[in-house]
Amino acid sequence: TNAAFEERMAALEGGSGALALASGMSAQMVALLTLLEAGDHMVSASTLYGGTYSQFDVTFRRMGIDTTFVDPDEPENFAAAIKPNTKAIYAETLGNPLTNVLDFEKVSDIAHAHGIPLVVDNTFATPYLCQPFAHGADIVTHSATKFIGGHGTSMGGVVVESGQFPWDNGNFPMMMEPSPGYHGVRFYETFGDFGYIMKARMETLRTLGPSMSPFNAFMFLQGLESLHVRMDRHCENAQAIVDLLVDHPAVSHVLYPGLPDHPGHEAAARQMSAFGGMVSFRVASGRDAAMRMTTTTKVFSLAESLGAVESLIEHPGVMTHASAAGSPLEVPDDLVRLSVGIESTQDLIDDVAQALDGL
Repeated sequence: TNAAFEERMAALEGGSGALALASGMSAQMVALLTLLEAGDHMVSASTLYGGTYSQFDVTFRRMGIDTTFVDPDEPENFAAAIKPNTKAIYAETLGNPLTNVLDFEKVSDIAHAHGIPLVVDNTFATPYLCQPFAHGADIVTHSATKFIGGHGTSMGGVVVESGQFPWDNGNFPMMMEPSPGYHGVRFYETFGDFGYIMKARMETLRTLGPSMSPFNAFMFLQGLESLHVRMDRHCENAQAIVDLLVDHPAVSHVLYPGLPDHPGHEAAARQMSAFGGMVSFRVASGRDAAMRMTTTTKVFSLAESLGAVESLIEHPGVMTHASAAGSPLEVPDDLVRLSVGIESTQDLIDDVAQALDGL
């Protein structure tokens, strides 16, 4: 069952192989620990999910892996942060929760000029809206818990490799030399365009253990069958909410890549088939009003997760990104994030309108 899910995710992303994991956090951990060891360095976008930032900034540093966080809106920031021991660049297709857009082609050109892979979290977009490999990415991760599953019933993650990165370029001896953790196999020599995913499976996953439950793989297979229908509705409903927000006096700024004035609109239009179901906005009257709004919606439920059929609302500054206060990841305290579901469009519009009017 897990293999069937892996094969379908690889096919959807246009990759050579995939690996199912227990969660999105374990997926990014396995993806990166397959590349990095003590003494190595990576460059990451600073606009990340709060848990991802903590994993890189705290847990990885304790392992001897260093991370430099940069503003991804200026691709040259990645180039400036690369060191001789840099082994990866990491970013999200759409940043959480600011919905900033990574310009894959510019950043992948920088990564490849230095002989390192671009690793992308494609959770917000899903392969239905965006295929990062088509624009230069080398490894993709997902929290399958979100849009892939789509119903909030299962936890899981997945790593997909493109099969295009030249692991024999001299920067990754662990891909070329006999593996001390698995019978001396040389992963790239033996498995070629899915050598990385086999190393992730046979070394990193096998020894750290974050395996996906087969029942959850079954649930994700069911989710994939309706992904195209759900994503169309997520996008349609999100655009309707955006149309309300941009004209409402209680809102000072709307963050949605579908808006022509969004800084990443051009890149999003070039890389994505639609702009997704995640919407963030700033409340004009500040933090207390933003927090109050999250408790007055009636269809949108107050919760940290995202990507399911039901609509969710959260205040990132005190929820998903609370631990990032004072760091490069700190988000505005008047920010509200919506995961727009597939309910009646008018019900969602009415719910957001009454909550804003109440401010």
